[in-house]
Amino acid sequence: MEILRTHLQQLIYLAGLAQIALVTGSLAIPRILNWRAELAKVQPLIKQMFWTYAGYIVVINLCFGLLSVFATGELSNGSKLAILVDAFIAVYWISRVLIQFLYFDRTNFPAGIWNKIGETVLVTLFVFLSIVYSLAFYFNFHNT
Repeated sequence: MEILRTHLQQLIYLAGLAQIALVTGSLAIPRILNWRAELAKVQPLIKQMFWTYAGYIVVINLCFGLLSVFATGELSNGSKLAILVDAFIAVYWISRVLIQFLYFDRTNFPAGIWNKIGETVLVTLFVFLSIVYSLAFYFNFHNT
């Protein structure tokens, strides 16, 4: 049991680093997708709301990363809080994967090999994060 918890903590720590890296990489997305030109076409309120939502997403991802790096033990200790936080993070990332495939309109997705590679890396990361936090939830739920 303790070996499983150690492996889980390593996965959570790695997931935390990955989320921090995602936040860092996310800083390039506005340039890659030309947000400035695209948002110039919408009303100021829509633009402000968009940037607000984008900011919230970046901050949430950063907080998930920091929480996972600095509280790996707490996210795998079997407490109710660990169960709930792991479940919340798992649902967040699973939702992101579903949105990627079931909602996003890909007709205007930027062409090119680097954009395809970037998307593949991101989707792989989102799936990895979904799995790690789902496993953490499962482990905590069954070991309370």
